[in-house]
Amino acid sequence: MVCRNSREFLAGTSGPTSRARRREIGRADSIGGGCENAGVVHIVEVDDVDDPRVDDFRDLSRADRRPDRPGGRGLVIAEGVVVVERLLASPYPVRALFGVRRRVEELAEAAAALDVPAYVTDADVMARVVGFHLNRGVLAVADRAPVVEPAELIARSRRLVVLEGIGDHENLGALFRNAAALSVDGVLLGAGCSDPLYRRSVRVSMGHVLRVPFAHLGAWPEDLKLLRDNGFRIAALTPRADAKSLREAALDSGPVAVLLGSEGPGLTDEAIVAADLAVRIPMASGVDSLNVATAGAIAFHAMSGT
Repeated sequence: MVCRNSREFLAGTSGPTSRARRREIGRADSIGGGCENAGVVHIVEVDDVDDPRVDDFRDLSRADRRPDRPGGRGLVIAEGVVVVERLLASPYPVRALFGVRRRVEELAEAAAALDVPAYVTDADVMARVVGFHLNRGVLAVADRAPVVEPAELIARSRRLVVLEGIGDHENLGALFRNAAALSVDGVLLGAGCSDPLYRRSVRVSMGHVLRVPFAHLGAWPEDLKLLRDNGFRIAALTPRADAKSLREAALDSGPVAVLLGSEGPGLTDEAIVAADLAVRIPMASGVDSLNVATAGAIAFHAMSGT
């Protein structure tokens, strides 16, 4: 048999030929003739745009039909080889892959422990199913993982980010990517935040939203008390002139949570009052603010103490 990256690719998942082929592979493995740690990826050829087996990937450009929309089926969608690899390595239960053969085969090793279908088609059929041409050539879809409770996330963390009013999916994804890069332990989502598992957030985060744990705070800003009860100091990032300079705030000392607000209005007065201190990033004259993901990255670096 032929193994690609310690993985056996089978053309088709039904019918006597594929069943016989699987028995042949099983006999080869049982007598030591198979590849070490080989598994089975169920390749399914799809040439019909209306094939119901790829419905999880259908009409992703339509806000009223997409499966990851709020109030929809609650699925998680990853696109591109790198992001799909991170989904495959995450706690989110993968349902299927869908893409052109070359991209699907690049994921052979990463998918080695899974027993899910990989629907293979050409770029034209894929574009008609998805609703747009996907340059990255492959998608994966998963169910959501169990929700983490805020108290559980806080108890096992020392550096946290708390977000208020981050409604832009690209900013949210970029914040998660920065949090992963700078060793933040988790993200707490306060009032007005978008769903971090929306497809655009997952893509912009380069899949890191799937590995940085997050939890939702129910009462806002009252639930910030959970942080203080666990020994956290809460630093509200704001451009106010009377805020303490980032260099003076010593964010690398003890358990710290940095509080970030939306791109336009920033944090509400209620959130700043609920924090232990207000912190600003000193900037050149004539510049009053930074993109929230950029400001977050600077604060996360200060939290790391490096």
